[in-house]
Amino acid sequence: MKNPIHPAASVNDVAELLQRHARAGHEQIDTWRFGLPDTSELPGLRRLIKESWQRSAQLKANPDQPEAPVAMDLDELEEYRRQHPLATIMPVIQKLLIQPSYESGLLVAVGDELGRLLWVDGNPAMRRRAEGMMFVAGADWSEAAVGTSAPGTALALGRGIQISGAEHYKRSVHPWSCTAVPFHDPDSGALLGVVDITGTQAAVAPHTLSLVEATVAAAQAQLRVERLQLAATKHSASARRRNSPSAVGSRQGTGLYRNSLQLLGRDQALLSIGGRSIPLSARHSEILALLGTRPEGLSAEELALALYPGDGFTVTLRAEMVRLRKVLHELDPAAVPESRPYRLPIDLGQDAAQVLSCLQRGAHRVALEIYKGAVLPHSEAPGIVELREKVSALLREAVLNDGSAEALLKYAGLPEAKNDVDVRLAALKLLPPRSPKRAAVVAELERLESELSA
Repeated sequence: MKNPIHPAASVNDVAELLQRHARAGHEQIDTWRFGLPDTSELPGLRRLIKESWQRSAQLKANPDQPEAPVAMDLDELEEYRRQHPLATIMPVIQKLLIQPSYESGLLVAVGDELGRLLWVDGNPAMRRRAEGMMFVAGADWSEAAVGTSAPGTALALGRGIQISGAEHYKRSVHPWSCTAVPFHDPDSGALLGVVDITGTQAAVAPHTLSLVEATVAAAQAQLRVERLQLAATKHSASARRRNSPSAVGSRQGTGLYRNSLQLLGRDQALLSIGGRSIPLSARHSEILALLGTRPEGLSAEELALALYPGDGFTVTLRAEMVRLRKVLHELDPAAVPESRPYRLPIDLGQDAAQVLSCLQRGAHRVALEIYKGAVLPHSEAPGIVELREKVSALLREAVLNDGSAEALLKYAGLPEAKNDVDVRLAALKLLPPRSPKRAAVVAELERLESELSA
């Protein structure tokens, strides 16, 4: 009898062997509900599947729940995706993936950075079948919601992957296979969403991953071109009629940009609105960061207490708000904060909030990729100190409890982990005995031991 993992084994032999291991592994999943997941009892499973199943169990995903949860109703979905940056690249997805899928018996899904599906299209018969497991627009397909699946796991890992049959955590999805690739902003690198192909085994054919990766690259290039064209149009319009009502209106609802506030590893936040970016002063960085954490707004007293150590200085705060409003009005009048309470009229996607969102759904590797350092590291504003400590502590805890050796070593390279003995000991425990990385870790531990004993 031929050994199915022998080099001479066919692709079908290997695929069937992986499916047998996955089906056998599902017999162990039920035991995890009574203790910590033990992936050592899952021989033959791919490592990324073991780790994803473990995250799924820790996130309390239910393998026996047949349907994915609905995250948005139709009205909310329509408005959300109209404003989403990925809306502008759907013609590229339509041409390269969706149109061919009608004949090939496949589905194409595009989701946001949280794993919520925004568009699902493709072969009509497959769409009707997929409705049975709620693989539909508006449903949540993150790992926290459904466990291992290509859209959710690609977002958790930050790279393209393929999930086949019984490798899915949810048993109702075992008849399906899928390939997914994350979509990153071509300018900032921020995670915007995910592109997925779902169907039968054809969805995980060797060429499918390359096809989706090429489509994502083409869509990113198209998004970049459209932004450059829009920027040129704005510049021309501004020269003719600066800040006229029609010029201001042309900046709204384009769907090309996700307004953002980058706080990580910076003493001066970088504010991006409508394709224009400016560095803020340290105080203005703190104000926008704090307002971004409270969409409902903050009173003058609440904001002053969060900004100034000791008693709140509302008079000083009001002077700063006057200066901030002037800065924001020049960038975009629609971004000027409201008062009573102070509130942001537009949504600013904070990189710190994105890290917290990734950690909440178990995607610590993506969180590590986003994390460029502490939130406004030298700020002494009480509210910023609290936010900084929260993000840092949760990231460290996630990496220590659920991280691979690679994740631990990446975290150890951060300035805040320079003297973190526990992180290095955890990495040393996970590194293979002959790993060339062990020597550097041991040397770091010896350095720390020497400094602590001095």
